[in-house]
Amino acid sequence: MIVHDELIRDHQPAEASSFIGRKREMSDVRRLLPKTRLLTLTGAGGVGKTRLARRVAPSVRGWFPDGVEFVELATLEDGELLEPAVAASLGLSDTRWHAMPGLTAYLMDKRLLLVLDNCEHLLQECADLVDGLLRAAPRLRILATSRQALGVSGEQVLKVPSLPVPDLADTVRGIARCDAVRLFVERAVNVRPGFVIDAANALTIAHVAQRLDGIPLAIELAAGRLRVVPVEQLVRELDERFQVPANGDRALLPRHQTLRATMDWSFALCSPDERQLWARLSMFPAGVDLETIEAVCGGDGIDRDDVYELVAGLADKSVLTVEHREPEVHYRMLETLRAYGREHMAAAEEQALSRRYRDHYRRLADRNGIDRMVPDQFQRFRTLQRELPNIRAALDLCFARPCDGPMGLEIASSLWGYWVVSGALNEGRHWLDRGLALVPEASTARMAALAADCEIAVHQGNLDAATPRLNEYRTLARQIGNESVIALGVQIEGEVALVSGQYRRGLALMDEALARHRAIGDVNAVSRTLFQAAAFSSPEDPDRAKVYGEQLLALCETYGAPLYRPYALLVIGISTWRQGDWRRAEALMREALMPLRIVNDQWCLTHCVEVLAWTAGARGLHERAARLLGAADTLWQGIDSSPTELRYTMSSHQRCDEHARQALPAQAYTRAFRSGTKLKLDRAVAYALQDQEH
Repeated sequence: MIVHDELIRDHQPAEASSFIGRKREMSDVRRLLPKTRLLTLTGAGGVGKTRLARRVAPSVRGWFPDGVEFVELATLEDGELLEPAVAASLGLSDTRWHAMPGLTAYLMDKRLLLVLDNCEHLLQECADLVDGLLRAAPRLRILATSRQALGVSGEQVLKVPSLPVPDLADTVRGIARCDAVRLFVERAVNVRPGFVIDAANALTIAHVAQRLDGIPLAIELAAGRLRVVPVEQLVRELDERFQVPANGDRALLPRHQTLRATMDWSFALCSPDERQLWARLSMFPAGVDLETIEAVCGGDGIDRDDVYELVAGLADKSVLTVEHREPEVHYRMLETLRAYGREHMAAAEEQALSRRYRDHYRRLADRNGIDRMVPDQFQRFRTLQRELPNIRAALDLCFARPCDGPMGLEIASSLWGYWVVSGALNEGRHWLDRGLALVPEASTARMAALAADCEIAVHQGNLDAATPRLNEYRTLARQIGNESVIALGVQIEGEVALVSGQYRRGLALMDEALARHRAIGDVNAVSRTLFQAAAFSSPEDPDRAKVYGEQLLALCETYGAPLYRPYALLVIGISTWRQGDWRRAEALMREALMPLRIVNDQWCLTHCVEVLAWTAGARGLHERAARLLGAADTLWQGIDSSPTELRYTMSSHQRCDEHARQALPAQAYTRAFRSGTKLKLDRAVAYALQDQEH
């Protein structure tokens, strides 16, 4: 995401291994997509719906001028987070109480393909979302994958079959060309280099493909067994396992029976410790690194010193997928295998594991707070971004038991900086409000959550929500009498006053908060207060605002805080612009944008693009200014705000827009502005960073 050639790619997950066959299904999808606005790929677990969607989506990219977006839902277990998750995938900041208005506003004029993967566990929520989006956005098309249809009006369902299996009477060449056999051989080569299909084993391999009904996941599990047994023994094992339906359940459909029997067989082939680890790893929806596996899954029957070998054994058996994420290796389980593992965890074991899981992610969230003035802010952000599905699972575990509610509040509160920078404001308030409802008694955990909830509401401009939280916080703060707590209350009160337009009172409170924070040496709180004071004082007193910004920049330099540095450059740039030095303001915005590409900090990025539109106008590049205004307009919608609603951007935005309209023919202005509105966040940033003469 940080190099220019990567900025122009659509959001497509990488495939872990090569794609086999599916020519007919690919053709069917391409044939049906132009004829329907909702195409749902259905089929049994492990049949390859996700792989097909991932392969076909890029092949139709040229049909959709506004792109292809892939939304992975398998790791999302809370239906209330569906809309924010889709908004985030589209590059929209989650700043509305409900993300749906922002989604529909963004999509209403877009020719875009939205791929929703793994809808079955959120079926009703997905159906409601899809129905609403299709009604609001007439040119939007949706490709969904689910084990059952969504049931939305106009839905076209395409059943994804198993891979074709060979005829036992076919020639060796004919057997080798069969897709199920090709998949088996390719996966066999991964575990036994040099493996080939020939006259001696072709019939045996064909028998395996038939026995497994051509189900890709079953084939991959079976191929992993070749690491330790010859293919002839593999056939005997499968024949023995498949003599009766899996778990004796004859109501299952044949392909479900086959997959279930294959997983039962794979489970039986594992050692007792491997089975236990398989079950424990099902706790992690986002995958996990070895260190976390040792910390959470080790103990209580699994020796921590044995964890690495057990993980390697599960990877060898194709139960775990290995993902190389520098500088670490992550291990992930397909949803079908994860659900199977969860079934095999005893209640007592799950209870003990849940405690360790919650404790681990409480420590991880606290250790990676990005609101601290530290050099590794970007690394912390990436860690939280990667671990978010696992953190959500930890929050669900905490809030499922009232006695663990305070721990959940601690996790959600420590992430408040992440919720803001990532644009996941709704999600942050979702968890905080849920926890506050469960933990009504006064406590340090409740106070931290009240402060976090109030600050996020202020960022949303939601004073109706912020005010009661602030009032309760101030009451508790007076009871406690802790200076740090009181200083934070003064700061938040100042923020609320500034947002409500009480600038003199707000800045006086911010100055008081700064003095209190400095007196106790809280540099993290000082930095946050400086930014808010700088931004909101710039219309009234740009000289004063610039001093605040320069103090913040000095702190960033002293502590090496790369995430806060662009914020300092932003507020200095706006103040410099108001002082009349547009050249310096432009240089500061471009300098701020460069590191911001590393993280999806839409709030700061949006402001930088807006200011660069002003400087383009000042340079006389009115067509460029119009295009940047268009790009910024889409970004402002994404963060549910407007430059005409913020005092420190209002007049400069209006002046830039008026000058561009006066300098350009009406059609030229409209064309440039509209072309800007079609730029996604990454492309808007790339354009803003181009040479200013373009």
